Amino acid sequence: MTSDDAYKQKLAPEQYRILREGGTEAPFSGNYVATKETGMYTCAACGQELFSSDTKFDSGTGWPSFTDPVNREHVTLRSDASHGMVRVEVRCKNCDSHLGHVFDDGPQAAGGKRFCINSACLQFKPKN
Repeated sequence: MTSDDAYKQKLAPEQYRILREGGTEAPFSGNYVATKETGMYTCAACGQELFSSDTKFDSGTGWPSFTDPVNREHVTLRSDASHGMVRVEVRCKNCDSHLGHVFDDGPQAAGGKRFCINSACLQFKPKN
């Protein structure tokens, strides 16, 4: 397990605030909102594979949205009652970093889920 100090050294301040303190980025401000390249999105804190570009879609919400993780074993879902609402938080199972939230308003043909993930939590690895 990586120490808090190590995360502070590795991550940019905004990434640290979101990944390690459960923050969020402003809508339409992230690097990956409009990315359409083929590849893999990994955790910016630990490198765990999280989402394939094959499951990315334009939700119009201002955050990268995916229908499903690359492997359900790579994320943890838990109840989040912060900010006066009840949501389901998505965390990296490997390093326990906050990634975003999952909602039930995704494409029905793909299971109906929308994994709404902060760009700051992700690193994109293009397919070669």
